[in-house]
Amino acid sequence: MATSTQPAPAQRRPRQESTTGSGVTFGRVLKSEWIKVTTVPSTVILIVCTVVVMVGLAALFAWSVSITADALNDPDFPAEFRPPAEGPGSPGFDAFTAPSSGLVFGQLLIAALAVVLITSEWTTGMIRSTMVAVPRRTPALLGKVIVAAVIAFLVGFGSALLSYLIAQPILAGENIDFAITEDGVFPSIINTGTYLALVAVLSMAIGILLRNTAGGVVTAVGIFFVLPLIVQLLSGLADWVMDAARFLPSFAGTQLVAIEIMDDDLTQWEGGLVMAAWALGLLIVALLVAKKRDI
Repeated sequence: MATSTQPAPAQRRPRQESTTGSGVTFGRVLKSEWIKVTTVPSTVILIVCTVVVMVGLAALFAWSVSITADALNDPDFPAEFRPPAEGPGSPGFDAFTAPSSGLVFGQLLIAALAVVLITSEWTTGMIRSTMVAVPRRTPALLGKVIVAAVIAFLVGFGSALLSYLIAQPILAGENIDFAITEDGVFPSIINTGTYLALVAVLSMAIGILLRNTAGGVVTAVGIFFVLPLIVQLLSGLADWVMDAARFLPSFAGTQLVAIEIMDDDLTQWEGGLVMAAWALGLLIVALLVAKKRDI
């Protein structure tokens, strides 16, 4: 009688779950946001344009200062237009501001870039994909803010350093060049990047609150350009207007990169703290509002 032997059931190997590379971490959020920013051609072009504008304006400013210095040695130059030989307004004094002289327009471009980076997520609907990949809103938005701030710092610091290197040969023709190791010069170059980083944080917060590109850019321009002009127009009405104006973001940022501090002005540290309070305060408000609102 033939017997058959049942084959032994195949032993299944225990399924090993891969623990490497799983999960969403804040480091990966930062990496994904960095890839988003650096792979978009329009963003890269705007960053390059910001550097070119800041360095170009610094070169023009250095050239203007050198022409002014040459006027001091011209006996035929009208006395009523002759600049002072020393102190504020003199060529030797103004030369120290050459590395950061492109900051006025640099902050406009960085503010516009920061607003576009965040509001384009809502304009294109990509914010839904972002929130699916990173369900917690605060890390997702905070990752965008940090990446924008890092890029703005690198743009500001790199532009100020290039501006210094380009301005020195121009200023040397009138013997008003200066070493980067002189008091306050290198900190001013670093703080140019710090100020633009804070501008990016403040502008990103505006974009998170408004979720509209045009509205965000107009609001940022109003804060950094229009509001200081209004304050200057109203300065003659009351003394307290100019005292309060010192705590506006643009005035505080100017003091952050200043080398020489005038009487009654904020110091570099005070200007930096005021600007940081504006940027971080508005960012906290924006993150809290974003958690309560629908996508």
